[in-house]
Amino acid sequence: MSDSNKSYSITDLQVYLAHHYQGDRDEQGFFMKLVEEVGEVAEVLNQRAGRKAQDKADLDAELVTELADIIHYVVAIAAINGLNLSQTIIEKDKKAAIKYQHKRNLEEFLRKSKD
Repeated sequence: MSDSNKSYSITDLQVYLAHHYQGDRDEQGFFMKLVEEVGEVAEVLNQRAGRKAQDKADLDAELVTELADIIHYVVAIAAINGLNLSQTIIEKDKKAAIKYQHKRNLEEFLRKSKD
């Protein structure tokens, strides 16, 4: 398995970005980049839906790249602020599972997928 195919967690990414952006607390700058990337996802989705002329050869590749950029900046904002994004995602999903009466939550899914 190549290194690019190995799985990693949000926590891994958060630790890496905390180190990468060590001393850079420009959360407003990161947020502005996040908004920019969301706009780029909207552009790709509009192209895929035919609402905008297509100017990219591979829209799937473009979409996944822009989604990765969004994840990068979301996790970076959490990382530079020392926030535990992974745990918060688990806790928020538990509440949503109860509210929307899901059969299982993310934590249960992860536990069963490791068995």
